[in-house]
Amino acid sequence: MAVRLAGFLLLLGTACAVSGPALALLRRAAKMKVVEEPNTFGLNNPFLPQTTRLQPKREPSPVSGPPHLFRLSGKCFSLVESMYKYEFCPFHNVTQHEQTFRWNAYSGILGIWHEWEITNNTFAGMWMSDGDSCRSRSRQSKVELACGRRNRLAHVSEPSTCAYALTFETPLVCHPHSLLVYPTLPEALQQRWDQVEQDLADELITPQGYEKLLRALFEDAGYLKAPGENQPTQQEGGPKGQGLETLENCRKAHSELAEEVRRLTRLLGQHGIPHSQPTETSRSEHLGQQSPTARTSEQPQDRPGQRGNIL
Repeated sequence: MAVRLAGFLLLLGTACAVSGPALALLRRAAKMKVVEEPNTFGLNNPFLPQTTRLQPKREPSPVSGPPHLFRLSGKCFSLVESMYKYEFCPFHNVTQHEQTFRWNAYSGILGIWHEWEITNNTFAGMWMSDGDSCRSRSRQSKVELACGRRNRLAHVSEPSTCAYALTFETPLVCHPHSLLVYPTLPEALQQRWDQVEQDLADELITPQGYEKLLRALFEDAGYLKAPGENQPTQQEGGPKGQGLETLENCRKAHSELAEEVRRLTRLLGQHGIPHSQPTETSRSEHLGQQSPTARTSEQPQDRPGQRGNIL
């Protein structure tokens, strides 16, 4: 007991012997706290160039289809599976976010609202196309609507590379007639459909012609898109919304890319990350062999009288 008391008195004396500045420093250190910065999942990472952040290639198609589904527009529904969070925004897009603390965590667009899939006079699914590039194609998603007690994204899978299948449950499609196409059409298009059905029954058109006429009708209603419609507004791998058909556009694109390289170089230098300078390509390497015009200009000009000698 005496030994413990002696040790306690020794510690107390040591604490009292701490000088004023040192004691103040200890007090300030005790008040410090560590604040953990929230993860942005790669959306606003300064090390990523502008072209790799979430940038849609085009605007979504207009809202269309059954009017009672329009209330879903402007809302988003998410589902976390494994390391990824999937988010479905009806009539807008589908996105994927990697749920890790890596500095370059993946976030991408799996498709932008494009058109309906119609089968047997029924809205069978929502197609989201023109997502982020995936090898030589763009990512796309098909969303199937299923009856459920509440609005929720129930399932996500990737049946094939860069193609995704989603199941969205909602009480809005529980009625057996909730996804029929015919009742949603204006009267003029309903009459047009009636005539197409009559022509098929009278054998005035073939089944192939019937399908073509129905597709044209659905395109006029805004449920399907004509081939080539809603193409991406920017070239993949190039500056946004800018073609390179003219020399002026090429110079402008080169200037923008050079400025981006300088910005990234400064950023790497600020963080002490080693990097190598890009090598300049000489003009001769760019052009390869000289053009016929250049070779012609290097040939000696005809002297007076030579043409006559040749003749």
